[in-house]
Amino acid sequence: MSRRVDRINVLLRQEISQLLSRQIKDPRLTGVISITQVKTSGDLRSARVYVSVMGDQETKQQALAGIQSAAAFLRRELRDRLTLRYVPFLSFVLDETIENADQLLRLMDQIQESRPTTTSAGDPRPYQGPLTFPPSSD
Repeated sequence: MSRRVDRINVLLRQEISQLLSRQIKDPRLTGVISITQVKTSGDLRSARVYVSVMGDQETKQQALAGIQSAAAFLRRELRDRLTLRYVPFLSFVLDETIENADQLLRLMDQIQESRPTTTSAGDPRPYQGPLTFPPSSD
């Protein structure tokens, strides 16, 4: 991806976030909503916007429906705010990476809790993992 596309992705993410927080008054957009990433096509005609919504699955679907219903308004506002030849058509996708990372961290915590706190030789030091180095004697 070119640097120009990267800059446009960042700019779109910032502008869409501002528009959602300040100008969209849809009752379905009540939870914590954040734009995590924007991926614009190489020809800058379309962009996929990744949206993270905190809440249960029903809240996520309602928020996504509210954002998708405002897509034409968002594109029109972006056309006024940005100096681009083409303002991309926006498609919105739920981003589940934050929830997946949280679930992975919980699993790692469960594994850590189930590990023994002493080594097999009866050493009282807790097990710190395979990459733990002995304390330095500086």
